[in-house]
Amino acid sequence: MNESESSRLAALLFLERVQRADLARTRRWIDQERQRAAEEAARRPLPPPPDWVLAYQRTGRGPTPEAVHVGGCSMAPGQPKAITREQALAALADGVSACEYCRPDTELGVLE
Repeated sequence: MNESESSRLAALLFLERVQRADLARTRRWIDQERQRAAEEAARRPLPPPPDWVLAYQRTGRGPTPEAVHVGGCSMAPGQPKAITREQALAALADGVSACEYCRPDTELGVLE
């Protein structure tokens, strides 16, 4: 290996060290930013629950409405979908059952 080749190799090895250091620094910045974002998110209050939610059950034909719940009801399975008052009334009118625990039908003024 002549002097020219060894100096090129040395330069490339130096460049590699610099880039590794840059990458390590960038990864530290990313970690710091993630930590900052997590701390900020922890300080923010949770949004209030929706007024009404519709829980679904999975069937062979896809998700089927299972029950209407008052927002924040702990008996709503899975990830219920937030709905409006009008949608809750329509779901109950269409035969979707009301949760037996939170009684959204009573809250909505619907007699069952």
